[in-house]
Amino acid sequence: MTSSDPLTAALAAPIEADAVADAVRRATERAHAEGAVDVTYAEVDSPLGPLLAARTQTGLVRLAYRDFNGGTDAVLDHLSIRVSPRIVEAPRDLDDVRRQLDEYFNGDRRAFDLPVDLSLAAGFTQRILQAIAAIPFGATASYRDVAAKAGNEKAVRAAGNACSANPVPIVVPCHRVLRTGGGLGGYTGGVEKKERLLRLEGHPLG
Repeated sequence: MTSSDPLTAALAAPIEADAVADAVRRATERAHAEGAVDVTYAEVDSPLGPLLAARTQTGLVRLAYRDFNGGTDAVLDHLSIRVSPRIVEAPRDLDDVRRQLDEYFNGDRRAFDLPVDLSLAAGFTQRILQAIAAIPFGATASYRDVAAKAGNEKAVRAAGNACSANPVPIVVPCHRVLRTGGGLGGYTGGVEKKERLLRLEGHPLG
């Protein structure tokens, strides 16, 4: 077989990045059609740093501050254990999430119109997150407030734990939950990110 052989030439030719991306897209679409994928994910840029967004057929199941949560592999490992190991990267599948986040950070969106999958939370924690999801743009509530809305106003510590374990921050706006008296409290991505989100929404911090 000489160097002029067509097969040799084809194998030696560089692989076009677009062709690879197209092959990945077609394989992902085929896996979707065959029911072989449970979770799709993509990395999303934001003013607060890189995010990893993941969704199931139910809705957005994870929005992680990638660097704060141990990196992409750590987030995907957690999803594979808690949700399903059948995970594929599919950026186009998260286009609506990316678009709405861009609109929010640009000041053009006050409420997210995304289905959310809270299956990573359970019981009282899930009820706390549902109460948090109802806090409107520009408003805040105390940990006691959201505990009461979830059915137990004394469960302030549980409300704080639910906030720190929130699997979809920003969209489920746990940054709007403050200590009684107005203290910031903690935040899943760090207090600095909480401050920036509150300022973005016009909250008058001291």
